[in-house]
Amino acid sequence: MDTLNFLLENLDQLVALTLEHLMLVSIAVGLAIVTGVPIGIAITQNQRAADIVLYIASVIITIPSIALFGLMIPVLSLIGQGIGYLPAIIAVLLYSQLPIIRNTYTAINNVDPALREAARGIGMTPLQRLRMVEIPLAVPIIMAGVRTAVVMNIGVMAIAAYIGAGGLGTYIQRGISQTDPRQLIIGAMAVSVLAIAADYGLLWVQKKFTPKGMKVAG
Repeated sequence: MDTLNFLLENLDQLVALTLEHLMLVSIAVGLAIVTGVPIGIAITQNQRAADIVLYIASVIITIPSIALFGLMIPVLSLIGQGIGYLPAIIAVLLYSQLPIIRNTYTAINNVDPALREAARGIGMTPLQRLRMVEIPLAVPIIMAGVRTAVVMNIGVMAIAAYIGAGGLGTYIQRGISQTDPRQLIIGAMAVSVLAIAADYGLLWVQKKFTPKGMKVAG
């Protein structure tokens, strides 16, 4: 009952922190899409480059988030941004690279060679084939990678509250430091609900962008 009362009394703040959390994750994953998709497409041209890029992205995702934040503090402090939004966004951007690059690379590589040949046969240039054939067919798998990145990094962004990034992790941080289970429960539940809602929302977008005749499991 105490937790419910606390929730009702602080509902406006909860909504504000949820929107802040969502904004931070959206910016970071948006930047990851802008960088990761072109990288994923580019490495389809060179297997060695693909192996190196995917290996580096795999290593980055194994670094504990709190350690990554710690590593960035002295570096970004040189420009006065050691704590706050910037290191949180950079960390989430880095963690998002593997699922987005890997799914893009896999999707483009798995386009039916017969479709490529058909596109080549009607006179399409490589760029036209990529834009009009390969990317539309790859979008559902790329979106699956985006879903993975978003759901995973909603949790990572909660940890970023410890470096002053804000968001829903603020409740978790306060709950631990103040030994207040109400804030801890509300923060953890809000992060979980946001992750589930984001996953279902992006699944809907994924289905909307799936070409007719293709079925991608949710």
